[in-house]
Amino acid sequence: MKTYSWILITIISSTLVMPVNVYAYKYGLGSCLDQDFEQPIWSSIKEENVDGFIFLGDNVYGDQPNGTLSKMKTAYEIQKNKLPSWLMDNEKEILAIWDDHDYGLNDGGKDYKLKKEAQKMFLNFWNISPSDPRSIREGTYFKKTKNINGTAVEIIGLDTRYFRSKLLRKRNAYKPNMQPEATILGQKQWKWLESSMNQTTASIIVILSSIQILATEHPYEKWANFPLERKRLLNLISLVSNDKTIVAVSGDRHRAGIYKNNHFVEITASSLNKPGSKDSETDKLLIDKIFPEINYGILDIEPEKNKITVSIHNRDGLVLNSQIIKLPLEKTEA
Repeated sequence: MKTYSWILITIISSTLVMPVNVYAYKYGLGSCLDQDFEQPIWSSIKEENVDGFIFLGDNVYGDQPNGTLSKMKTAYEIQKNKLPSWLMDNEKEILAIWDDHDYGLNDGGKDYKLKKEAQKMFLNFWNISPSDPRSIREGTYFKKTKNINGTAVEIIGLDTRYFRSKLLRKRNAYKPNMQPEATILGQKQWKWLESSMNQTTASIIVILSSIQILATEHPYEKWANFPLERKRLLNLISLVSNDKTIVAVSGDRHRAGIYKNNHFVEITASSLNKPGSKDSETDKLLIDKIFPEINYGILDIEPEKNKITVSIHNRDGLVLNSQIIKLPLEKTEA
């Protein structure tokens, strides 16, 4: 039986080191949560006894074609009353990044005119402290460090909206933007990310990205729409993974899957209550298959057992797919 220390954790700073040693830590994962739909999946997530939950974007659907934020305000008001009290009021850790539907414009990027106002609404909804760097800078990216059984874990949340260049479209699909200046993260966030990953003393890094990093073969939003940016990120991860374990977590797709290359595993957990179409989809880096149904993910970090487990579950809690990531023994020594 796993041993958990239940501690009140609030997201009041971009870097927070937990002073209390815990032996394992379990996050629930999910994205694409429409405030106008029913949310029965929370009962299954409750049974997982998670220590915290990571919202991976599209945490409400408040965007409008004209970009105004009147619907966003209403969406947050509705969602506030729909998120379960056991999660929001019961000493659980909450982390959140955003995607286009809680950013304010479908597939929106840096040209969205109300992004500053949207950021204020996001920070207010998630109770981000005024002293948090996200409250005083552009973009919602953040990092925090925690200690799990003597192993330092750094969680890095990326903002893939605020600074992103225009998408290029070809018929009903997005095509690669090969322009040298085209970006997803923007210069400041890139500098911050590279410094964070290169200088951290953590043995494990968890990267949160609203859009998928590894998938390349579907026609929708993904890092592969900006091949130079994706190459830069993969190169960074490759270098850092020489002495660290990297896990990526993403959402957006209204379908779930687990992907893997030579350097890290990525779990996509989407959607909590808005499943995707049944269209077939594959990818050379996909493990098994995708699951276009209501689902949630689990990220279970167990240094004492020398492993991290990522898993996808359906609305009833049944495991659809899972992957065990072994931790090198030297990374788990206290």
